[in-house]
Amino acid sequence: MSDTPPDSPDFDAMTRDIAEVPAVEVIVTVAVNLMSASAVKLGLSEEGEKYKDLDEARKLITALAGLLDASATEVSSFHAAPLRDGLKSLQLAFREASIVPDEPGQGPGEKYTGPVYG
Repeated sequence: MSDTPPDSPDFDAMTRDIAEVPAVEVIVTVAVNLMSASAVKLGLSEEGEKYKDLDEARKLITALAGLLDASATEVSSFHAAPLRDGLKSLQLAFREASIVPDEPGQGPGEKYTGPVYG
């Protein structure tokens, strides 16, 4: 009989599983999660205004921009190009959603991407 309760996670198995995942896949998965969370915080989900929080969106977009900037040389352009396009779309959506838009170059993540224009 095992001392581990049946409902507890098997951390050894989880470690083995994550060890088999290529780094690029982990980076892309994290980036997609940041993109999805940013979209929700920008009010772009089905329930829109209910979850809209521009302060939170700014943080998530900046984290996404930093991740993409830091991993640019590690992730092939096959993966990076759509992520950069998504980031730019989120940055533009943030600018549209803001009552007082940031100056070009001052928006979320623009210290990593440079100014974003429509």
